[in-house]
Amino acid sequence: MPGRHWKQRSGALIVRFLIEKENPKFWASRGSFGFLSTYKKRVAIDLKESAIEIRNSMDGEANMGLLNDPFDPANILGREMDEGYESRSGSDNYDGLSNDNDQHAANKRGRMKKYHRHTPQQIQELENFFKDCPHPDEKQRLDLGRRLGLESRQVKFWFQNRRTQLKTQMERHENIVLKQEYDKLRFENMAMKEAMGNPLCKNCSGGTKFGDSSIDEHHIRLENARLKDELARILAIAERFMDKPITEFVNCNSQLSAGSSGISGLIGGPSSSGNLEIVPISSASCTGPLINEYERSIYLQVAVSAMEELVSVAESDSPLWYKSSDGGNEALNLEEYEKKFSPYGGMKPAGFVTVATRVTGSVIISSLELVESFMSANRWIEMFPYMIGKASTLEVLYNGVGGTRDGELQMMDAECLFPSPLVPLRRGRFLRFCKQHSQSVWAVVDVSVENAREIAYPDSFMRYKKKPSGCIVQDLANGCSLVTWIEHVEYDESCAHHLYRPLLRSGLAFGAHRWLATLQCQCECSALLLSDKISLEDDSGLTLEGRRSIVKLARRMSSNFCAGVCASSVRRWEKLELAGVGEDVRVMTRVSLNEPGEPSGVVLSTAKSVWLPISRRQLFDFLRDDQSRGRWDILSNGGPMQEMARVSQGQDAANCITLLCPPAAPARESNMLILQESWTEETSSLIVYAPVDVASMTAIMGGKDSEFLALLPSGFAIADAIVDHNMTVVPNARFLCDGAEGTLTTGSLLTLGFQILVNSLPNAKLTVESIETVNGLVACTIQKIEGALCCN
Repeated sequence: MPGRHWKQRSGALIVRFLIEKENPKFWASRGSFGFLSTYKKRVAIDLKESAIEIRNSMDGEANMGLLNDPFDPANILGREMDEGYESRSGSDNYDGLSNDNDQHAANKRGRMKKYHRHTPQQIQELENFFKDCPHPDEKQRLDLGRRLGLESRQVKFWFQNRRTQLKTQMERHENIVLKQEYDKLRFENMAMKEAMGNPLCKNCSGGTKFGDSSIDEHHIRLENARLKDELARILAIAERFMDKPITEFVNCNSQLSAGSSGISGLIGGPSSSGNLEIVPISSASCTGPLINEYERSIYLQVAVSAMEELVSVAESDSPLWYKSSDGGNEALNLEEYEKKFSPYGGMKPAGFVTVATRVTGSVIISSLELVESFMSANRWIEMFPYMIGKASTLEVLYNGVGGTRDGELQMMDAECLFPSPLVPLRRGRFLRFCKQHSQSVWAVVDVSVENAREIAYPDSFMRYKKKPSGCIVQDLANGCSLVTWIEHVEYDESCAHHLYRPLLRSGLAFGAHRWLATLQCQCECSALLLSDKISLEDDSGLTLEGRRSIVKLARRMSSNFCAGVCASSVRRWEKLELAGVGEDVRVMTRVSLNEPGEPSGVVLSTAKSVWLPISRRQLFDFLRDDQSRGRWDILSNGGPMQEMARVSQGQDAANCITLLCPPAAPARESNMLILQESWTEETSSLIVYAPVDVASMTAIMGGKDSEFLALLPSGFAIADAIVDHNMTVVPNARFLCDGAEGTLTTGSLLTLGFQILVNSLPNAKLTVESIETVNGLVACTIQKIEGALCCN
C-alpha cells in the first residue's frame, strides 16, 4: 500500500542519516550546515511524494479511515461524513509538508476532505457538559453548538466518540483487573497443588498419606458422607409428614461408598457401617440454624398448604361446620373435613382425640398490630400471659416482602398451659406463616412439624399435634378488628386426669374460645391504659405511670402463679413424691438464686384441684370479695380487708387490680399490703395475690419500675364444669360433648396454688415439717371455702 511504501522510504532515509552522523569523517568530509540543508531537502521531497501517493490512494477509497491518527484522550474525533466535512480534535493535515506542490497535486488536494480542530475552549465546554449529561438530546445539541460555534452533527459525533472512549477505558480497566485476579488464582492453584502433592500432618508436621486411594477418591468419600447426611434429614422430614416409616421404600442398609455410582450407590450399595440413622427434628442436633435449603422449601410448601386450608375452613358458609345443640357454638364435621383435605401428618394415632373449634369476634386492636404481636415471640407471650408459659423463635426461614410480615415463615417452639396440676403442659415445635390476603385482611397459621409419636419431651408434657390453626384478621372502620379464630389439634387424652378430660374435649382449655376471649380482655386492658380519654388521676389518686407500673407488676405475678401451678420449664421445679399425698396434689421445690423479681432461697410450691358444686361466677365473686376474705385467708386475720387502691382492666368491674390492707394490728405493724389481680372471661377465671411492703408499693404507685420488687404469688384458677349422677365431670352444657349422658348439674373446677419461701438460704435443706405445713395450709383453705359456700 502507498502508506507502507512511504513509511519504508522515509524510515530508511532517517536511519541512514542517524548512522552516518555519528561518524567523525561524515562532518569532516562535507560542510555541516550545507550538507544538512541538502539532506533535509531530500527527505522533504521524499516525504512530499509519499504524501501525494497516499492522498491519491485515499481519493479512490471513500471508506478508508485516516492513517497514523494518534489516539488522544483529551481530543475526541467528530466526523461529518455525509457532506465531506470532518471535525477533528487533533491535526493530521499533510498540506504543510512542502510549498513546492505542482498544480496536479493542488487539484487532488482540493477534492480531499476538510479537517477541523476544536479549540481548547470548545473541548473544555464539551467536557463539562459531558460530565452532567453524556446523552444530550437534539435541543441540547443545538444550544451547545450555537454557543461553541459548532454544528449539531459535530456535537453529536463528539459525544458519541467520547462515550466510546469511556467504554473502551472501562473495558481496558476491567481486563487488567481480571488478568490480575487470574494470575492470583493461578498462583494459589499452583501452591495448593504443590501442598496436596506433599501433605503434612498438622500435629507432627510429618508427611501424611491417604493409603492406597488417591486424593480424588478421598474427596469422593467426603462428598458421599455429605450426601448421606442430607439424605438422612430428607427422610426424617418425609417420615414426619407421611407419618409412616420411609424405610419401607429405602433400604436402611444403604451406604454411599466411594466405588458406587448412580441410583445403586444411593440406596442399594453394600454398607460396612450399619444402618442409616434418621434423626428426628426434635433432637438437640436440630435446635440451631441447621435447616438447609431443601428443608426450607419443604417447610414453605407445608406452610402454604396450611394457609390454604385455614382460609377454606374459616369461610362463614363452609359446610365443614354445623351448629351444636344449643345453637350458639360450632363443631367440625370430621367426615366432610376428611373428604376435602388429606390427613395431614398421617392418620391419627391410637388414643388421640381430635378437637376443632371456631369462633369469631371483634377486638380493640388493628390488624397490623395484632400480626406484629403474633410474629414476635415476646409480644405473643405478653398478649397471652396466662396461656403461654414459654415461647421462642428458633429460626426465621423466610423474611417478609418489603420489610413487612407478608410471607414471613418462622420455626417456633412454645409451651401452652392451663392452670391446673392435673392438665399437662403442651409443648411443641411448629411453623408460623403470615400472609396478607388484601389491604385490610391478614392471616396467621400454625402447623406442627413433628410427628406426635416422636416427641422427646418429658412425661410432664402432653403429646399433641397441631393441624392448620390460626386466625383471620380483618380491619374494621372504628380501629378494631374482626378475628376468626380456628384451633384444630389432636392430643393424647390418656395424659390428662379424668377430672379434666371433658373440659379438654370441649375446647375450653386450649380451644378457639379461650384464645379469643383472652385476646379480647388483653386488648381491652391495653386500650384503657393507652387511651387519652383516661384522666391522669383516678379516685385512688394514681397517675397514669403508676397505673402502668401496677399492671406490669400484676401481670408478672399472675404469670408466675400459672407457671408454678403447671410446673412450667420457665423455672426449674423438682417434683416431690410424698407418701399420703393424693394424685390431685402436686408438691414441688426449687432454689431461687438471684432470680429477677423473686426472693432468694428455697421455694416450695403446692397446688391442688378439686370439684365444687357451685358455678364459676359465684365462686369467683366470693373469692375476690374483700369483705368475705377473712372466712378463708389466714393473712386477713379473720376480718375484712380495706381496699387502698384500684386499677380497672376492662368494662367488667371484676377485671381489676386492687391493693388491700389487712385490718388486724400485726399486719399493720409489719407494713404489709396485699396486691391482688382478679381476671375473668368467657372460659375461665383467675385470682392471684401476694404480700408486698408499703414502701415498695408507694414507689411503684408513683411510677417507678416494678422489676425490683420480689414476690411469690398464690391464688386460684377456676374453670366451668358439670357433673352427672355418676360424679363424672363434663363441660358446661354450652360446650357439651356428643354422647354425654346423665342428669347434669352446674359446677366448677377450682385449683388452689401456694408458693412460699421456706428458707432464705439457697443451700438450706428442705424439711418434712415445711412440706407438711404448706400441705396443711392448702387443705385448711379448701375446707374453709367449702364450709363458707356450704359445699359439704
